[in-house]
Amino acid sequence: MILSVDGVEFAYRSRKVLNNIKFKVNRGEVVSILGVNGAGKSTLLKCINRILKPKRGTILIDNFDINKLNGLELAKKVGYVPQRAERNFLTVFDTVLLGRKPHIKWEVSEKDLEITHKVLKLLNLEDYALRYTNELSGGELQKVIIARALVQEPQILLLDEPTNNLDLKNQLEVMKLIRDVSKSQNIASIVVMHDLNLALRFSDKFIMLKDGIIYAEGDKSIITPENIKAVYGVDAYIESVRGVPVVVPIE
Repeated sequence: MILSVDGVEFAYRSRKVLNNIKFKVNRGEVVSILGVNGAGKSTLLKCINRILKPKRGTILIDNFDINKLNGLELAKKVGYVPQRAERNFLTVFDTVLLGRKPHIKWEVSEKDLEITHKVLKLLNLEDYALRYTNELSGGELQKVIIARALVQEPQILLLDEPTNNLDLKNQLEVMKLIRDVSKSQNIASIVVMHDLNLALRFSDKFIMLKDGIIYAEGDKSIITPENIKAVYGVDAYIESVRGVPVVVPIE
């Protein structure tokens, strides 16, 4: 187990968004956080990354309480990919290298450069190294932001809607990349998702949020017509296509 979330509660002023959230994640797992807009999915990621501070509850990463870690220590354990990546006038190489900031003491070392090259190669971004990020497509930029998070050498990768605004090809490439990196690097990836079918195809575990609580948690068996109706308010049936479950909404 790499992550333990126990009794986490969070509210924006008087509106409670998360209520008694409890779950655990193992190394190598891809976990999809599911639910309608406003269910607390992004808020939960921000609590794990300490962007937001829960009202109560504990979050342990590798048995360390995140509230007892300083910023650099936390950044070495958690990589975060936000919903919207900002374009700038930095090259792809320099943008990814920025992810090494928690490890850099006085100046960039050979190890920092080596890890950056390694991650660029892993994500097939070598040919883009000297291009500027404001010249990239949405799919290319998303891979760069994931690469920047990976060079932190995190134990947990948090991704907030990583396939948002991507075409079908790039959606598949990004989700396959997340799954493959999670397995090969033995890190946990927690992904906020809206597309149930992408989640079913690439995830090991699912957490369905409704009204700030965990309505259902588990493997693919929890993605049922009954749970979909309860969480999303939509009737659906589930078919198996070449061994992969597919959710088909009913009008």
